[in-house]
Amino acid sequence: MKKLIPILIVALAATAFVLRDRWLPAPAGQANYLGYVEGETVLIAAPVAGRIAARPAEKGKKVKQGDVVFSLDTVTASAAVRQAEAAVSAAKSQLDDLLTGKRPPELAVIGAQRAQAEAGLVLARKELSRSQALARTGTATPASLDQAQAAVAQYEAQIAQFDASEAVARLAGRDALIAAARAAVEQAGAGVDQARQRLADLSPAALKDALVENTYFDVGEWVAAGQPVVSLLSPDNVTLRFFVPETALAGAIPGRTIRFKCDGCGEGLSATITRVASEPEFTPPVVYSQEARSKLVFLAEAKPDAASQALRPGLPIEVEPLQ
Repeated sequence: MKKLIPILIVALAATAFVLRDRWLPAPAGQANYLGYVEGETVLIAAPVAGRIAARPAEKGKKVKQGDVVFSLDTVTASAAVRQAEAAVSAAKSQLDDLLTGKRPPELAVIGAQRAQAEAGLVLARKELSRSQALARTGTATPASLDQAQAAVAQYEAQIAQFDASEAVARLAGRDALIAAARAAVEQAGAGVDQARQRLADLSPAALKDALVENTYFDVGEWVAAGQPVVSLLSPDNVTLRFFVPETALAGAIPGRTIRFKCDGCGEGLSATITRVASEPEFTPPVVYSQEARSKLVFLAEAKPDAASQALRPGLPIEVEPLQ
């Protein structure tokens, strides 16, 4: 038994030497700063009230940039797009009508009326020739001669009128009407763009690769406008929050690079300080004694220099002391 005592003493001394870092307090300013990973989730909400028709995003699954995370019922929005497209077609048809003038059948009516007037003019001229011959022999009255001349003039005026009507019919609409028609086409086109955008908004997509952190509604449920349906967490959208002691506060400058580690995160991790709290987390009463000052800590935030799937929200981290 006496021989075992020295062996036990040696074993206890070796154990104490190996575990000295856990038992003995770390030198001032040399202990790692403790903190955790905080995730900044993105809430994808419904743009309008409606029934959820599909929700491809599942809690705990990953989505790629551009993937649709959920869709609302699109019956009403699709009908609005078709209605807007029909309004564009109607506006364009009205503009084309103003630009092309009368239709061929309408021009044919004017042509037929002119031909009828030309036939009457031929007959009136013959009647005028006979009246003039009779007037030279003294057998025609001045009144009959005047009547024949008036008939010729009347038919010539009608032909001139039909020529002018045909020329006008071939012209496009007035500039003011054409400008108004063009504006109507543009307005209708804007209505189509707006209707299509409203339809696309009913199926929001992920802006970047992310993890589906949570889902709040299932397919078939009614969701109010602005109500979040899915929350996404991107690997590059996490923040490290750790506490810097008062003695090392001067080195915690935004923009400075820090080294940190966490369980299962790998080696050589770094981050950049983005913010340091202006007030301490703990303030001793009355006097900042040497012992009390060691208890003062300031919250600091840092962005990892490289995105990592291992940096999950809530994961504890240790930051190397700032020199």
